[in-house]
Amino acid sequence: MKKINIAIIGIGRIGKIHLRNIISHFPQANIVAAADTNYTAEDFKKIYKETIFFSTDPAEVISMPNVDAIVICTPTSSHAQLIEKALESGKHIFCEKPIDLSLERTILLVKKAKASGLKLMLGFNRRFDPDFMQAHKNIRAGKIGDIQVVKITSRDPGLPPIDYIKNSGGLFMDMAIHDFDMARYMMGKEVKEVYANGLVLVDKKVAEAGDIDTALTTLVFEDGTYAVIDNSRKAVYGYDQRIEVFGSNGMIQVKNNLHNSNVLFDADGIHQALPLDFFMDRYASSYLNEMQHFIDALSNDIPLSVTGDDGLKATVIAVAAKKSVEEKRPVQISEINL
Repeated sequence: MKKINIAIIGIGRIGKIHLRNIISHFPQANIVAAADTNYTAEDFKKIYKETIFFSTDPAEVISMPNVDAIVICTPTSSHAQLIEKALESGKHIFCEKPIDLSLERTILLVKKAKASGLKLMLGFNRRFDPDFMQAHKNIRAGKIGDIQVVKITSRDPGLPPIDYIKNSGGLFMDMAIHDFDMARYMMGKEVKEVYANGLVLVDKKVAEAGDIDTALTTLVFEDGTYAVIDNSRKAVYGYDQRIEVFGSNGMIQVKNNLHNSNVLFDADGIHQALPLDFFMDRYASSYLNEMQHFIDALSNDIPLSVTGDDGLKATVIAVAAKKSVEEKRPVQISEINL
């Protein structure tokens, strides 16, 4: 079997995870090149002793003839340009979400990827979390009957820097987009209506940056069933990630991953550890699993389970949610210009 040669662009938090996972866990793939505008070649070589070509110019790496696929882990504002260059160079693509903050450009790139015949996978890593995958498997097996309501809680342990928020695309595009994708994934249905409310409760600087830090969103699916999603940028007790799926024959719950599973019972009460502190800890296995899926799809030329279409549909929901908050009304998906 031919090894897949991969170039990674962006060696920030997520880029480091993917780079190390590929080097350490996937003998069927090689990291042959990396690019990041914040490193020098000397800095990169000090950290990564492997023989990897490094450039501060992503275009140089994308155009390398021995590269089969590009993994894009740069800030959102650069995703679209890099995806376009990769498609033009005939490379398969794994890209962190979203494709672009512009719906119009997202649509064009998804169409271009389809026309090229190249694979484009979006980094909706939560689909690859073992607990969420098991819930999805049980739902598809009919274990809880017809699905009626999905409840998703997604709360960060702390507010990101305000400069990050200013360039993030907003809470719905940056944070809740994972939950919009998860609702579609669990339901196996498409959203027809979005009603969202948003507040600034954590820090008034978020409002000054033009965003919200707390949101409650109701999604209505094509058959009239619901998903309810609550988001907060700050949960003082840790990274809060829970799902409940209610059906005609039962319910599935996925609870938080804690620092440990010990439960202490004493005269003062029942005590247990707090949830994990950060997304990189909570979803460590899902980052590994999603890259396994991408590499397997390239090695065996099989379809991806999460594609540019999924990225587009989650982006449409995010656009509708923002419009709903701004206009204080439910927004039909059909209103969003596709």
